[in-house]
Order: sequence, then C-alpha cells, then structure tokens
Amino acid sequence: MKILYIGVGGFLGAVSRYYVSKYSNIFLGDRIPLGTVIVNITGSFILGFLYVLSVEKLSVSDNFRLFLGVGFLGAYTTFSTFSVEFVNLISEGVVFNAAVYWVLNVLVSIVAAFLGIYLARI
Repeated sequence: MKILYIGVGGFLGAVSRYYVSKYSNIFLGDRIPLGTVIVNITGSFILGFLYVLSVEKLSVSDNFRLFLGVGFLGAYTTFSTFSVEFVNLISEGVVFNAAVYWVLNVLVSIVAAFLGIYLARI
C-alpha cells in the first residue's frame, strides 16, 4: 500500500512540475530555466514546512508523509534537470546566467527550506 501512496504522489508531483515549468518559461522567458528554479525553491520550502508539522507538531500518518514527501515533492523537485540545464548554460557560453541559475537553485532553495522550517515552528 505504501508504494501506491508514493506512486500517486509522484504522478501528481511530476505533472505539477511539468505545468509549473512549462508556464513559468512561457511567462517569464527562458534565458534562465526559471521553471526549474521555481519548483526547487517552492518544493524546498514546502518540504521544510511540512517536515516540522509532521514531526514536531501534528500526528501525520506514514502514508501521508510518503505521499507528500517522497512521492509528490520527490517528483515535483528536480536536481537532475537542474544539473543538465546548468551544464547546458555553461556549454552555451552564458556563464553569468549559469551562475545566477546555480545560486537560485542551490542557495535560495536552502534558504527556502530554512524559512519553511522557521515559519512552521512559529
């Protein structure tokens, strides 16, 4: 049964990432792949927030944690796409854009996780 929760969450997370990335790049441009930035930052924030709620504040079932944390957020966020897009930016010679992209994905995502944890503890 746990696999079903992970699978359904993963399906919903992957579809959500597809649409967030697609429409972010349409509306915000594609000089830097902002769709990936948005899913990684929001996913990091949500996981940090929900981690505190589910471990420290609420009684949350293992199945719900698997559905949301492993399934949905695991499929919603993407380190592999970030890595390939970063290498592509470097290969295209847009080093400044690559540096901005790296900072947004790595540093801002970590700050977002801290912020999610902090806000959940208030």
